[in-house]
Amino acid sequence: MQTKNRITESPSNVGYDGEQRKAFFTDTSICIGCKACEVACKEWNRNPQDGDYAMSGMSYDNTGSLGANTWRHVAFIEQSEEQIQQAREEGKKLVTLGMPGMPGASGEGDGGVDKHEPQLPDTPDFRWLMSSDVCKHCTNAGCLDVCPTGALFRTEHGTVVVQDDVCNGCGTCVAGCPFGVIERRADGGVQKRNERAKVGEDFTVGEVAPIKNVGVAQKCTMCFDRQQVGEGPACAKTCPTNSIQYGTYTEMLAAAKARVTELHAQGMTEARLYGANSDDGVGGTGSIFLLLDAPEVYGLPPDPEVPTANLPEMAKRAVVAAAGLVGAAAAAFVIGGK
Repeated sequence: MQTKNRITESPSNVGYDGEQRKAFFTDTSICIGCKACEVACKEWNRNPQDGDYAMSGMSYDNTGSLGANTWRHVAFIEQSEEQIQQAREEGKKLVTLGMPGMPGASGEGDGGVDKHEPQLPDTPDFRWLMSSDVCKHCTNAGCLDVCPTGALFRTEHGTVVVQDDVCNGCGTCVAGCPFGVIERRADGGVQKRNERAKVGEDFTVGEVAPIKNVGVAQKCTMCFDRQQVGEGPACAKTCPTNSIQYGTYTEMLAAAKARVTELHAQGMTEARLYGANSDDGVGGTGSIFLLLDAPEVYGLPPDPEVPTANLPEMAKRAVVAAAGLVGAAAAAFVIGGK
């Protein structure tokens, strides 16, 4: 079990719980890679174009990764028959180690372990794993911990949002995120706030919208402005397959567990949850994913940890080290005075 971060907030300390906290559940098993979520996110938040949209050489993924201009990113991960089979074999081991179990366990004389092997579906020759990635809105958010200006704050929905008018573009939060989802919006170099090009809120339909928040840290807000008026995030509203679901954390966690159990019953032993463990290095996340292979395959860290998790222990060591230096200096004066 990871050491929990004792210097950051926990749900019970910041005024929200599993019923109040909002969350995503992204079911990659039914994502068709249409990128509707990407488009909706960009249009609603008026995020600028990310690069020249040239083919990246990674199938149909032409945005590459999350960043200041791309808050939802759909990756296309190609897998061969051998890779699919390997994922299923590894998934069977995870089921044995405590993932949601297969239905039909007798529980009589066997400790509740199902001795019946699931009927595995036919393994296709090829498949795409569609991964619609987004900010994780961690329970213990590294970006929030290290922000020196207070520009990042925890909302009443349990999400982490950047205050554009407070952020000074220092970029400290970029290093504090274990998932690499936050970046400073490129401005061609570091500029003082009063030297940045002024941009308007209004623009003419059909013309290129002005780029806003240049030089400021940017990431997914879970559409905080829409939440304030009772609307769900644009990506979840747009998703045609219900791959992206939105609701309270309690609802999303229950839906995720039910879905992975359903897939296991169908023989898809590779199905597993990511971000649903409140004892991991970030205290669990507000974006729960159902994956069909190891997290590394999707470009996700297998064991994320907020960089500030060990600060209390580090502080203790620093105090001991400082005390040692003071003691050594005092001893030197005493010895030198004799």
